[in-house]
Amino acid sequence: MRVDKKLILATLSLLLAGSAAASADPALDARIAELQSGWAHVKYEVKGEEAQLSGMEALAAQAKTLVTSYPGKAEPLVWEAIILSSEAGIKGGMGALSLVKEARTRLESAEKIDATVLDGSVNTSLGSLYYQVPGFPIGFGSDKKAKAYLEKALAQNPDGIDPNYFYGDFLFRQGDYAKARDVLNHALAAAPRPGREVADAGRREEIKAVLAQVETKLAKR
Repeated sequence: MRVDKKLILATLSLLLAGSAAASADPALDARIAELQSGWAHVKYEVKGEEAQLSGMEALAAQAKTLVTSYPGKAEPLVWEAIILSSEAGIKGGMGALSLVKEARTRLESAEKIDATVLDGSVNTSLGSLYYQVPGFPIGFGSDKKAKAYLEKALAQNPDGIDPNYFYGDFLFRQGDYAKARDVLNHALAAAPRPGREVADAGRREEIKAVLAQVETKLAKR
């Protein structure tokens, strides 16, 4: 079965980059910060799909090594999932589906270890997957699960740029334009994340793009 790249994860490569909340291990924190910085650079600064895909594949290998080096830690699993999902968004097709299934597995493993890690990134990432991946029989997408995970993420990090962005985008896709506008504007008002300037700037542009679509829909009512 052919799977349209636009149907699968047109925006899945926008999967969040969770804030670098400090753990009890400075060495792990440094490695996570390196992955965050690399992800933001490839996602927002590298031009061209081929170069982006190569960059994400290299980051995925680094993340996999980190998971092996820190068994039982949730942070590396979350970041491997984020990078795999971003790789899927660039690649598209059936190969993308296998990557997002791997990403979901990593996130579910992280959820069992610590669902609160990285300011709710586990729930935000799972919610993002569930509303952006096609549903049965092609994929595992589920709006019901997406809503539940995204609401958990907002309860953990109510003022975060990422959970508000993804929840706002979800609401937009559900046709709840007025609420989507409120949530997306709240995302724009999020405080800057130290060391995450590139990711924050890229995310704000994404928020503005969805807001423009929301305003167009509201204007037609």
